[in-house]
Amino acid sequence: MLYLHHAAIVTPSQRIDDGAVLIGDARIVAVGDAACPPGAQVIDASGLFLAPGFVDLQLNGAFGLDFTAAPETIWDVAARLPQYGVTAFLPTIVTSPPEISEAAQAALLKGAPSGVVGATPLGLHVEGPFLNPAKRGAHNPNYLRLPDVKAVEDWWPDRGVRLVTLAPELPGALEMIRCLAERGVIVSAAHSMATAEEAQAGFEAGLRYGTHLFNTMPALDPRAPGLAGALLADGRVSVGLIADGIHLHPAVVALTWQAKGPHRLNLVTDAMAALGMPSGHYQLGDFEVTVDASSARLADGRLAGSILSLDQAVRNLIAFTGCSISDALSTVTTTPARMLGLSHGRGQIAPGFIADLVLLTRDLRVAAAMVSGRIVFNREDAKNAKS
Repeated sequence: MLYLHHAAIVTPSQRIDDGAVLIGDARIVAVGDAACPPGAQVIDASGLFLAPGFVDLQLNGAFGLDFTAAPETIWDVAARLPQYGVTAFLPTIVTSPPEISEAAQAALLKGAPSGVVGATPLGLHVEGPFLNPAKRGAHNPNYLRLPDVKAVEDWWPDRGVRLVTLAPELPGALEMIRCLAERGVIVSAAHSMATAEEAQAGFEAGLRYGTHLFNTMPALDPRAPGLAGALLADGRVSVGLIADGIHLHPAVVALTWQAKGPHRLNLVTDAMAALGMPSGHYQLGDFEVTVDASSARLADGRLAGSILSLDQAVRNLIAFTGCSISDALSTVTTTPARMLGLSHGRGQIAPGFIADLVLLTRDLRVAAAMVSGRIVFNREDAKNAKS
């Protein structure tokens, strides 16, 4: 048993300024005024916020490793992600030959190598290859193709595929959306030239998410709102947002917040191999990406993912919108958990939930992170290891 007390517990549904959490068998046993049983490990969290662990729905790689180039590195990255508060994530595979996504599925289904403990991969986010070439971004045009349900026969949640990004205006896309949605796969729109009407047809077919809103889609036009306008206007649809101040101006983040709020806006990083690394040259799929102190770009200047961490995204959202800490945390905890159909197991601090937790300083820096009741990151230990 583990007993954590004197924390300011912050979730979308509650705030307890001096609370306790009792954890046993990888799950939360009691919250609030829980008593400490004899023999329990005790953690004094005075001066810290306690939040649910963060969930990142779009991560291409980190720490010098790219999931598309080497799917087996998913577990290496998972071991280090808790330093950013991330306790669960969707490894993202960008447009590539079919054998790459197959290898990534196999890596997930095989499970973590012995001794590797870290963030939990909840399934793949397969971004492509069913994208519009006119908005391909940092995707190799040689591998783009039209939607064909025969190509996704093995894409099921229990086979490791949880989220698929495609362009809904392409021939065959609506049939693919219906097919994947019926299986429980979340279907998302981006890398698209869809009109508002084409986007709406996608929503009717089962499309329920927008990948990195405003990026790789036509600019919002008051007379031709396109995909971006349709995503903002439809209350059934959630959107992913890269709040790094580079992909989107802070005013656009604030506008999106007003339109979608904490229950339909989900912060993602879209981070690539350079996350956690110095400036230099890194890989994203087949492309070399040049990374400086703030951005990751192809040789022609196009953005190629980000170097944003999810805890920094939370801090940025508060700075850009003035929203509450509780609402900001919703966008990386309860909102992605609900989208994935995990709202009864992750994303909350409540009895019976998986004990994925993060301790944050008052300025929302990650002090410690816990996965399934086990402490997998402690900033003080990390500091001591470096010194």
